[in-house]
Amino acid sequence: MIQVGIIGAAGYTGGELMRILINHPWANILFAQSESHAGEPVWSAHHDLIGETTLTFSADAPVNTADVIFLCMGHGKSRGFVEKLPKDFNGKIIDLSNDFRLQDSADGFVYGLPEAFRQEIKAADKIANPGCFATSIQLALLPMAKLDKLPEIHVTGITGSTGAGQKPSETTHFSWRDGNLSAYKSFTHQHLGEVNETLSRLAPHYKGQMNFVPVRGCHTRGIMASVYFDCDIDEADAVDIYKKYYKDEPFVNVVDFNPDLKMVVNTNKCVLYVKKYGSKLHVLSFIDNLVKGAAGQAVENMNLLFGLPENTGLNLKPSGF
Repeated sequence: MIQVGIIGAAGYTGGELMRILINHPWANILFAQSESHAGEPVWSAHHDLIGETTLTFSADAPVNTADVIFLCMGHGKSRGFVEKLPKDFNGKIIDLSNDFRLQDSADGFVYGLPEAFRQEIKAADKIANPGCFATSIQLALLPMAKLDKLPEIHVTGITGSTGAGQKPSETTHFSWRDGNLSAYKSFTHQHLGEVNETLSRLAPHYKGQMNFVPVRGCHTRGIMASVYFDCDIDEADAVDIYKKYYKDEPFVNVVDFNPDLKMVVNTNKCVLYVKKYGSKLHVLSFIDNLVKGAAGQAVENMNLLFGLPENTGLNLKPSGF
């Protein structure tokens, strides 16, 4: 069994990790650390887990007992935690923040996008789990990056309120979000850095020209990224390129019909739809921001680190209605 520790377990991603790992056949959760909920049962923060586990939140994190620790703290906190780890800690680390995603600050962390860097992930000890928008956008572009055919790119991405984390704010509480839409961080979103780094590594001629407008959606979970760019490949060939690139990927599905968000909610799937309009190739990319965009992809990376089939523990029940 893989002995697992979770740091910052009371938040959205910590809860998603526990929902997955409780039913993972090769994982055992040793501790779920949370300063704010220490001593309380896990289900006190994640009510749906009542009857699923007898775990209680701990104030301490006995990291040397774990084979792998997942860092689910807020952005900017993981680096300080890693710097204070015992010198004899020899477990693996999977960080779900943005602290180690960029190459100039990676400090030995490998960027954990399996569809692009699977072999590097397998050989790593420390994984920087990709961001949710970054995952959706990159999966929409990897086949064209491999061909080094990426001109200026335009993206509109709509995300659910859980993408903003569990702490309430003016733009996440229900009375504001319901029935509402708003753009934020237009052309400046923090995930642009990791997206552009990946695409530049895979496509030498890519110039980092990505125009990204994120949108707050009036739903709780899931991302739709609408991605388009000039492309001289006809539609049939483009669809074939995408299907061949992803044919052996366990979680990416290229479909021939206009998809919708509920196809991926509560799953580790990405669904892609490729269509040509005049000179533009349009790719729709759907993921669940808390699963493929966070906790599910983190477990996928854990499976790779420990030599397990990538989909172990991730055959999750979708929510069609």
